[in-house]
Amino acid sequence: MTRTITVTGMSCGHCEQSVVEALEALDGITTATADHEAEEATVEGEADPDALVAAVEDAGYEATA
Repeated sequence: MTRTITVTGMSCGHCEQSVVEALEALDGITTATADHEAEEATVEGEADPDALVAAVEDAGYEATA
């Protein structure tokens, strides 16, 4: 399953990498991408939307599913 969430607060490639690492650390996520210009992250796999938001927020960014 592919899911896209809105992520605000990213401003560069390093920010994107931080979000990707946070999302890929979740059980059930096989891959993740982030785009600071589009203010979104996309994941492949099975994960609860609330878990996605929590992982991004724990990384220091704001997210909505």
